[in-house]
Amino acid sequence: MLEPVNGSSVDTGNADEPAAPIVDGGLVRVRLDIGYDGTDFSGWARQPGRRTVQQVLEAALETVLRQRVALTVAGRTDAGVHATGQVAHADLPSTGLMLEPASGSSVDTAELGHRLRRLLPPDVTVYGVRAVPAAFDARFAALRRHYEYRVADRPLASGPLRRRDTASWHRPLDERLMAQAAAPLLGEHDFAAFCRRRQGATTVRELQRLDWRRDPDGMLACLVSADAFCHNMVRGLVGALIAVGDGRCPPAWPATLLAARQRSSKVTVAPAHGLTLVGVDYPPDEELAARATVTRAVRGS
Repeated sequence: MLEPVNGSSVDTGNADEPAAPIVDGGLVRVRLDIGYDGTDFSGWARQPGRRTVQQVLEAALETVLRQRVALTVAGRTDAGVHATGQVAHADLPSTGLMLEPASGSSVDTAELGHRLRRLLPPDVTVYGVRAVPAAFDARFAALRRHYEYRVADRPLASGPLRRRDTASWHRPLDERLMAQAAAPLLGEHDFAAFCRRRQGATTVRELQRLDWRRDPDGMLACLVSADAFCHNMVRGLVGALIAVGDGRCPPAWPATLLAARQRSSKVTVAPAHGLTLVGVDYPPDEELAARATVTRAVRGS
């Protein structure tokens, strides 16, 4: 998903070649765990003349390392979408950097993370940086992505402090009806009805979780997990379920859209600012290469 330009789903970035082994004069692959408030960003991916998360992070890396760095991300998020569990990787020279690692043979990732946090603006941060195997690919090695969509359907459920990450709904929502409507959507389906189709890209996905909960403060949250997401998929699903929750559509309606295998004009995409990418799962190190191979084959079909 998880998010291409002007949508809600994860689009898993651009492919790149594996890093060389960690050797003097070679490359070391590093993983960056990232969080950001997407309100003032035009999404993750670089866009001419726009402020994006990728542009800000790569500029900070260039300042620290004094060389250009290209990031590959687990999921490109859209304008207004947030992240607390975004993951990216980059290939950096193991020697010759402005950072001097303690061992003298690899990037000092702790110092790199510290310098990035000092340099980055307050709406984006790097929680950690660490060296990973050359087979690690933030995009293709991922097993699944996790999103949370927050919506307030009661006047007191969402105060001013949550206005950036919580959507407001003007009618009461019945979470039991939404859960009933969500159940048939689980599993592998063609989610074209909920997506904005991209040329040559499949809209078949394995939806592994689609749960609603109401927190003690009255806030509703939709928890969504899948192997990957196509363009607009999360917000399309949430929009369809909200139509059930406020009584406009019966619980069986969202599942009937799957048979259409094309974008449905009846699905209203939920607002971007309620959506947050909260995590990305990866297999053990010894399974990274195999997972990337499988994912490349599936995405290319």
